[in-house]
Amino acid sequence: MKLTKFTHACVRLEKDGRVLVLDPGTFSETDQALAGADAVLITHEHADHVDVDAVAAALQGNTALELFAPEAVAATLRSKAPDAGSRIHAAAVGEDFETAGFTVRTFGGQHALIHPQIPVVANVGYLVDANVYHPGDSFAIPDGVEVRTLLVPIHAPWNKVGEVVDFVIGVRAPLAFPVHDALLNDTGRGLIEGHVTRIGAKYGTEYRHLSSGDSVEV
Repeated sequence: MKLTKFTHACVRLEKDGRVLVLDPGTFSETDQALAGADAVLITHEHADHVDVDAVAAALQGNTALELFAPEAVAATLRSKAPDAGSRIHAAAVGEDFETAGFTVRTFGGQHALIHPQIPVVANVGYLVDANVYHPGDSFAIPDGVEVRTLLVPIHAPWNKVGEVVDFVIGVRAPLAFPVHDALLNDTGRGLIEGHVTRIGAKYGTEYRHLSSGDSVEV
């Protein structure tokens, strides 16, 4: 399976000629990520994870495109792209489904706390093909499964370096790559990735940096 990282939280997966896109948000190159996509998974409603207008346009322009997202996101997209309503599915925690030739299992439940005065929204993490786990804005560790490739939110208003490292240690995937990094400069990125690389290795996780546009086989 080919994994391509885009700016911030967006990732594109390709396998057997099919394409699955996760979290094409407003910080990302959404048109490029969504080109030729067969399915889209959205973790939660924040704009840096879902560019509503771009995704709605993709749903209207590609009559085979399927989308899975928490109900609030699904409802918004049904109103924006009413002709695609039957292809827009509400995703909740504890589900298993198939889309575009990929198997998906859901975990998590809610967005990590930013501040008590900022509402907590639904957040669904997706494990794709029992391999790639995208947690969205959460450090929820999947239970009862082994993750082979972990996407790590390395920087956000809701996390700190110790929590990032503990998430990597807790999941213990053999391989990890960064997401949620658009607000970092090179100095901050180097500091965080240094800790994740060094400490993660003690627990069996190889952390590799990816820049936007980089692709790897996983």
